[in-house]
Amino acid sequence: MGLAEPGRGGPDDARDALGQRGRHGREGRRRRGSTLNEQAPGPGAAGEEQPAAPSPAPRRRLPSTIGGACYLAVLLLTLVGIVVAGLSDWRAGVRIVSAALGIAAVLRLALPEKDAGMLAVRHRLFDVCTLLLFGVSLFVLAGAIPDQPV
Repeated sequence: MGLAEPGRGGPDDARDALGQRGRHGREGRRRRGSTLNEQAPGPGAAGEEQPAAPSPAPRRRLPSTIGGACYLAVLLLTLVGIVVAGLSDWRAGVRIVSAALGIAAVLRLALPEKDAGMLAVRHRLFDVCTLLLFGVSLFVLAGAIPDQPV
């Protein structure tokens, strides 16, 4: 039709946009394993720039803090409470969830800031007060709601 089409790897190629975003832009990118003085060649005399192959993700030890492990334990206890509430006695399930929130509050209070992991959302006092408020509220509501005939 005579219309210009974008070329692969060119400045108008949407797939190449990720490679252009970086600390130094497209021209200043360094390849893995290069020294500080070596830089990746830019487009020009040799033709189009070849995209670098993605490097494999580094191995990561999960969870990386004791707070992360505590968070997973609290999450597991919460899931147990939800399953109990759904399959049998809903009051017991809600009380298990409220106990999980209380345990999370105690752990957030006891763990240092650098080890709190995902239990740390805001400031320590705010996190502890919020977790305790929701835990106590669930526990009180589970006891205060009267039984309904089925």
